[in-house]
This record gives sequence, structure tokens and C-alpha cells, in this order.
Amino acid sequence: MGNSRKLRRSLNAGVVAAGVTGLVAAGLGTAAAAPEGQILSANTPNAVDGSYIVVLNDSLNAKSVTTAATQLADRYGADVAKTYSSALDGFSVKASEAEAKRLAANPSVDYVVQNQRVHATETQSPTPSWGLDRIDQAELPLDDSYTYSTTADNVTAYIIDTGVDASHEDFGDRVQPGQDFVDGGGDGDDQQGHGTHVAGTVAGSEYGVAKGASIVPVRVLDANGSGTTEGVISGVDWVAQNAEGPAVANMSLGGTADQALDTAVEGAIEAGVTFVAAAGNESADAGNGSPSRVESAITVAASDENDAQAEFSNYGSVVDLYAPGVDITSAAMGGGETTMSGTSMAAPHVAGAAALYLADNPQATPAEVSEALTSSATEGAISNPTGETPNLLLNTGQE
Repeated sequence: MGNSRKLRRSLNAGVVAAGVTGLVAAGLGTAAAAPEGQILSANTPNAVDGSYIVVLNDSLNAKSVTTAATQLADRYGADVAKTYSSALDGFSVKASEAEAKRLAANPSVDYVVQNQRVHATETQSPTPSWGLDRIDQAELPLDDSYTYSTTADNVTAYIIDTGVDASHEDFGDRVQPGQDFVDGGGDGDDQQGHGTHVAGTVAGSEYGVAKGASIVPVRVLDANGSGTTEGVISGVDWVAQNAEGPAVANMSLGGTADQALDTAVEGAIEAGVTFVAAAGNESADAGNGSPSRVESAITVAASDENDAQAEFSNYGSVVDLYAPGVDITSAAMGGGETTMSGTSMAAPHVAGAAALYLADNPQATPAEVSEALTSSATEGAISNPTGETPNLLLNTGQE
């Protein structure tokens, strides 16, 4: 993977014997004498001032990561905000730019990246949905039906988003307690609506692809549909640590390219969770954003009812396939339904399809799920794919 998790076996016996104190102290003199390193994604338009994510070189257990984080932060005058030990080994800090640069130069640190703002990817539209009708057939015209062989009631779908309205009638009692990384202490209740719509497409009894899957909200975006990579990484790390059985995670969000977020998603996939990511809505190369550029994730571009690439959809070689993303009707926060457009709406069609596959193949790896979905997709269906975007349209293969 080219990141700190690949170095799991590089932790030497001397460090283990000495404990994490030796790990931190070995590379340190005094803070004043420390050289300065590079901060990745520094001072971008979406950068969060005074907030950085530190990824460690070696794989440690959760207790050791916490100890290393505290000692490194104290050494350089920074304050630990969050620690990560499942999807990646690292922590976030509140620090000045100079303190962050000194942290980046420490031999125990793989890299430091400035915290970034991320956002949900959707636009509103008033017209009715057609997505379920499209994904179970290879060709147009639509036949006004959706056929499925399983409800995927043995699969769990993690919705990494604005939360989920657990009281919505489309979910029954299938929303499990989640986690809130925006306000803390909550179980992932939606304050914006985007996550509820996404969850409805993944697993709603009326609007969903996998109509019986369990739903776990992981709230990383606020009531404005915005968040930070610090919070998103916390959510991904929590999923990697807590996911059990066949599981899929949907990320209908994105921001600028971010190595730490990519590392976290890669680590969670390595832990066995299939991740689906929206390509983004900037009519640009999805390879320039995160998590859309993560190769081991399933990245989804949006198509419209005429099998054309949606005018807003990102594209490029990192995209795995297209799915319906224009005028998609699904569950609304507070009850009823609402219609939205975006690659945020395309991705959950694929997450639901992944759940269907996992229902029948519960031991499948994320790579096997990805291969199954791209192999069964309809080739050549999109009339205007941009550049090197694979011309593959999601097909659940039931008609």
C-alpha cells in the first residue's frame, strides 16, 4: 500500500522490549534542535488552520499509539485531538505550522498532513427516481420493475455521512447504534438529510437495493453537510475496528487529495470491509480527490436516465463503474421522500449491490466484491464516457 500499515513487520525487537517510550525518544533530541519536515496538503483552500494528522511509521496497538501520540505531541508543544489505531496508526493534533513541521521530521513519523474540510456530494432536483429500475437490466427501455434474489439481511452497511434518521419508516428496526464524530457522544442521528437519503438507496425497504441489510450510521459531516478529514478518518477507523461479518461502507463525500484519508480507507479495506466512494461532482478527474482516488475502493461515477454520463460527474481511470445518480428519490429526514442528484446518489446503488453479493458470498474479500460488480456490469452502455473512464454500468444481473 506504500503507507505505514505496510510496515507492520518492521517493528524491531528493541523497540518492543523498550516500549513505546524508546520509540519516541530514539529519534528526539530537544524540540529546539529538531529539524523541520514537510507538511502534506498544507495551506490548501480547504485546509483547517492549526490542525494536522500525524501518521506513524510503525504499527502499534491502541495503547501504544496513545502513548506515542502523547509523548510526541508533548515533545513538540502540540495537543493531541484524536488517536487512530485500526485503519491507520497515528493521531491528530492542534499545533502551529512550525510545531507540525518539527513533528514531520521525527524518525518515528511517516508523514504529517494538514487537516482538510470535506463535504457531501449532492445537488437537489424535484423529479422522481428511476435508479432501481435501471440497475437490474442490461438495456433500455426501463420496464418499471426491480428484481432481486436476496434482501441481504445478513450484511451490515456502514453509512459514513451526515448520519441516518433511524425513525424513518423505510428502515423499520434495522438501524443499529452508530457513532457521532461531529458532536461526539451520539449514535449518528442525521441533522442534514444527506445520509438518510444515501441509506435509503443502500438498504431502504422501498427505495433500497439491499432491502434487508442492517444500517449503521457513522456521522462525520455536520448539519451543513461539511466536515474535516480528521473526523472522517475517525469514522473510517471506527468502522475498521468494529465491523463484523460481511460489511460494506459507503462514502458519499469527498474533498481534495489527502494521503492520510487514503491510508485510512486502504487500512479499513485491508481489514475486510468493502468501501464504495463517490467520484465527486466537479466534472473533473476523480483521481485528484479523496477518497475517490483510492484504488482498492469501488469508485462510482453518475449516469442519467438516458445512460449518459451526468454532466456534473467526475470521471477518469480511477472510476470503477457508473450507476444512476440523477434525480434519485429516496428517504427524507423526518419521513417521506426527497429527490437528489449527484455521485453521492450513484455510490449507494453500488454499495447496495455489494451487499447483495456479500449476502450470497459472505466470505468474499473487498477485491472479490469489486471484481464481481465490474464483471457483471453492462459494458458500453454509457453514451459519452470521458477519457479513460471505464464504460461499465452497474447491473445486479437479475433480469
